[in-house]
Amino acid sequence: MLTSVILSGGSGTRLWPLSRKNLPKQFLELAGTETLFQQTAERTRALAGTGAPIVVCSEEHRFLVAEQLRALKVEGASILLEPMPRNTAPAIALAAWQALANDADATLLVLPADHLIGDTRSFAEAVGKAMPLAEQGWLVTFGIRPEAAETGFGYIKRAEAIGDGGFRVERFVEKPDVAKAKTYIEAGDYEWNSGMFLFQAARFLEELQQHAPAMHAASKAAFDKAKADLDFVRIDKDAFATSPDNSIDYAVMEKTTRAAVVPVSCAWSDIGSWDALWAASQRDAAGNRLEGDVIAVDSHNCFVRGTERRLVAALGLEDIVIVDTPDAVLVAPRARVQDVKRVVDKIKLDGRQEHLFHRKVYRPWGSYDSVDMGERFQVKRITVKPGAALSLQRHHHRAEHWVIVSGTAEVTRNDEVFLVAENESTFLPLGAVHRLRNPGKVPLELIEVQSGSYLGEDDIVRLEDVYGRA
Repeated sequence: MLTSVILSGGSGTRLWPLSRKNLPKQFLELAGTETLFQQTAERTRALAGTGAPIVVCSEEHRFLVAEQLRALKVEGASILLEPMPRNTAPAIALAAWQALANDADATLLVLPADHLIGDTRSFAEAVGKAMPLAEQGWLVTFGIRPEAAETGFGYIKRAEAIGDGGFRVERFVEKPDVAKAKTYIEAGDYEWNSGMFLFQAARFLEELQQHAPAMHAASKAAFDKAKADLDFVRIDKDAFATSPDNSIDYAVMEKTTRAAVVPVSCAWSDIGSWDALWAASQRDAAGNRLEGDVIAVDSHNCFVRGTERRLVAALGLEDIVIVDTPDAVLVAPRARVQDVKRVVDKIKLDGRQEHLFHRKVYRPWGSYDSVDMGERFQVKRITVKPGAALSLQRHHHRAEHWVIVSGTAEVTRNDEVFLVAENESTFLPLGAVHRLRNPGKVPLELIEVQSGSYLGEDDIVRLEDVYGRA
């Protein structure tokens, strides 16, 4: 059976300020009404004979993954939680062990969660060409037919043909400079390295054991000690920590003698920068991609993404990227957006938080938006999904006022349990044990006013939690 493996561990720092650690690019609607993660899941579900997917993600993104799969009505997915990042090779190994636990003959289609494929039919045809090669024991990668002398991708050099549409890999090439990239394009036997793979789970583990035995052993031990937690599989932290940190390219593909490549033209993009998103987007007659409340006058070849809360105006700009969010704005030449990571590094160095969180933060029960804050106070707009509940908790340093905007709240306060309706409020003194639940069938919205000497999110002592966070 063909099992899709969706790797969702990336942080997407080059798409800051929209992509951040708690909500990276794969979970954003960057190209269409579905997120990149959802588009990847839909793409694999459309392939004939494909079972429920295996998703490998970080613990902090587990509820995003579950919620976005639920929105697609994807059932039976295995969600493996990496205790810490160890790159793609160990992540794929975990998925291979999971697949073999259910099917000794499992074939894995490994896909990054944050890529865009515009031509799904050509992609499906390439998977069909790769399947016979995988059945013969080849480890197949998909090479994207190059459209330009791109220096942001690695390359794959083809050797002789094997099968219908496949080639043996002669060598993998690191990201080249412009001169080398041009020679690769002129040679005609190089493809872009897409980071997508197809192989039998057992064959991959055989190669991993041969070329990276420590990684093979660590991944096996970590999987064997894994524990089920709600909809998730928690990989053992201590065992997984012993695994080397390495990509599948370095750990296996560059060392095996059984690497094959299937070239494909499928309108692929790794959405690795704002410039890449501009190139993959539909643009107006002036070459601009405008999103949100934006006006552009005498501006050309720009990417401008605004919010719905304020107008962004661009006047006389050429090849510029502007990304406006409620708490941060990026302005950069399109030619420099590969360096956005330097901005993120500076934010970290300054001890700021804008690389970690948006002003609006999503939780398994809903979301909160930090509307205002100052010395000893903070105001949040909280939305709780129907039937959902926050943890039973208390705080050491703050008190809270809740004002219900819409819906009805069930409030636990110490030994009391009572309802608070629209336009009503309640007070939670410092140290009170409390919980908020939405017993209704519509979203509950409220304004929370916090006051106290310390208002950080780590001043939450969880006593009970239906999401396993206590």
